[in-house]
Amino acid sequence: MNKRLSRILSLSITAALLVPTMASAAETSEGTAPAAIQATVDQGTVNTADITGQNALANTPVVPAPPGYDGYRNNIPHGNTNLITYYSTTVGNARKAMVYTPPGYTPNKKYNVLYLLHGIGGDEYEWVNAMKPKNILDNLYSEGKLSDMIVVMPNGRAMKDDRPIGDIYAPDKVAAFERFEQDLLKDLIPHIEANYPVYKDKNNRALAGLSMGGGQSLNFGLKNLDTFAYVGAFSAAPNTKPVNQLITNPGQAASKLKLLWISCGGSDGLLWVSQNFKNGLSSMNVPHIWYQDVGGHEPKVWNSGLYQFSQRIFK
Repeated sequence: MNKRLSRILSLSITAALLVPTMASAAETSEGTAPAAIQATVDQGTVNTADITGQNALANTPVVPAPPGYDGYRNNIPHGNTNLITYYSTTVGNARKAMVYTPPGYTPNKKYNVLYLLHGIGGDEYEWVNAMKPKNILDNLYSEGKLSDMIVVMPNGRAMKDDRPIGDIYAPDKVAAFERFEQDLLKDLIPHIEANYPVYKDKNNRALAGLSMGGGQSLNFGLKNLDTFAYVGAFSAAPNTKPVNQLITNPGQAASKLKLLWISCGGSDGLLWVSQNFKNGLSSMNVPHIWYQDVGGHEPKVWNSGLYQFSQRIFK
């Protein structure tokens, strides 16, 4: 089963990465650019009063991120990003994670926590090195748009050698992404709660990620609604399980979730994964926000996802 999943992931993600290149080639050969893909929003099919009652921002229009939203700004307070080590009983050795603490962080107050997951070829450094989470969050804090939170960026490949080397689609590596659910719940979250001044209930925890990490966020978050009230997926990969496997009681899911966010670039070769998932949510009347962004399977879409999702959590 893991070999089959590895093959599907390899072919699907390779196709997704080729889509922008193919579009560019078509533009050159035909002499005209393809039609622009517009951002679209689906707030779900449930009564909007129900969504508003859970989280007022969940029912506000999704406005595309403005120019410069992820650029560095000099004259504002800045947070810090540090590498931490924690012991994993799930894996049997020490593991690492990056932790962002916001401007003005102090141990004398309590914070919410967002666990932010990387893609199949990444590790605990991927968000920091390939995207711009610190700029995005610092800028939003300076505009008064975020609730106080720390952001934990772990390695979602729960195995002794968790480096993204060799065949990243190998069955043991795919299995390690699945195993990370136990590492997250039993090891990482307890470590964060023992070492940082954070709230310790589901209403103060969020889980989100990109590509493979987006699939993990849906797979783990929707199975653990007593642990996470906010779940987000940016360009979810084919590791995402069918909605009916993750949500067996739609009414319970609707009542426990404060926000379920699904977004993907309109020219992403993996768009079908997110579309199928959001269609399943709509058929079950589970409140969610679907945002079709402009772009492919690429960092600008994931930056945009973090920009949108982070403003809508812990409100």
